[in-house]
Amino acid sequence: MKNILFVCTGNSCRSVMAEGLFKKAVEARAGEFEVGSAGIAAYDGYPSTLETIRVLHEKGVDMSRHQSRRLTRELVEAADEIYVMERMHREMILSFWPDAEEKVHLLTEFSPAKSATREEDIPDPIRTTE
Repeated sequence: MKNILFVCTGNSCRSVMAEGLFKKAVEARAGEFEVGSAGIAAYDGYPSTLETIRVLHEKGVDMSRHQSRRLTRELVEAADEIYVMERMHREMILSFWPDAEEKVHLLTEFSPAKSATREEDIPDPIRTTE
């Protein structure tokens, strides 16, 4: 079983969406993946934002029971692949756990969108005014 971990800042929006959408995308391949998410500055036990839950519900994904968790050494070591939302997430992870370099990737590196580049961050909706 491949362990996939999505990481953002607070584990209440972006990484939760990535986790939920990935689980839905691979639901026909049950048993192949263990999927989770965490935040580099998350507080354990908080729910996702209402907007995150609403958007995912519209996509047929229920993450209403999600509880945030802080990224730990154990999570990093257990993961086969770690997908981050911003370059600074990757930099922070590697500053603590440099041995994880081969498995930490910026999520947009895998985007089929023509506008996405290998260096494009996924903006944090909590830190934006839009």
